[in-house]
Amino acid sequence: MAQIEQFTEPAGPGTLGAGAPPVIERMRAFRSRWPSGDGVAVFNRVYLTAVGTTAPERGCDGPGAATALGAHLTGRYLSALDTVAAGGRPPECWRPLVQYRHHPGVRPVQFALSGLQAHVGHDLVLAVVDTCRTLGCAPPDLEGEFERVGDLLVLLEERIRDDLMPGPDLLRIADPLTHVVSAWSLDRAREAAWTAALALWRLRGFPALAEEFRQRTDAGAGLVGRFLLTPCGG
Repeated sequence: MAQIEQFTEPAGPGTLGAGAPPVIERMRAFRSRWPSGDGVAVFNRVYLTAVGTTAPERGCDGPGAATALGAHLTGRYLSALDTVAAGGRPPECWRPLVQYRHHPGVRPVQFALSGLQAHVGHDLVLAVVDTCRTLGCAPPDLEGEFERVGDLLVLLEERIRDDLMPGPDLLRIADPLTHVVSAWSLDRAREAAWTAALALWRLRGFPALAEEFRQRTDAGAGLVGRFLLTPCGG
């Protein structure tokens, strides 16, 4: 079985994150706090490969907007980590990963994909709205930046599958893991996240409805994440 230690941490323009070394250091601190087989640690180590520095710019059209979107996205993730580390209840989308983080029947690739699902299915939705509020624009103005960040997440997903999925000599076609991980699509998750962000933005004048919609989005992302953590043996 592939090991999460194979991942390195490239940094540079075009990567996700706030572009600030303290962000990376916080994630490394969490990594050192948990054993490598811990499910949350698996995703954290994977996510570190996507976080780097970018040159901050202002506006809704250009690299600055992508930087802002990446910063808000990473900030949502770090907030969830802080809550987990403090023993609190993170957003519902992250709870399955926390609950099953030590389950011996869940494999590393499942932990990584479940974390990615939570991040895209909930955090990315809120990051779009956060960025629009910060930059004074609307989601359609960020569509190009959304796709840019989404493309980086696709590269991350490909690396997860390439490095953490057992090789064909270890994985039989009837292995449940094959069916679990192949049933999830990042492209579909991205499409759903964009639709949810548009809806949440339109509900901004109705706080109660917006919060109810956010909660349902959070719960839906958690349900899919729980499916991805179906125990498939060691």
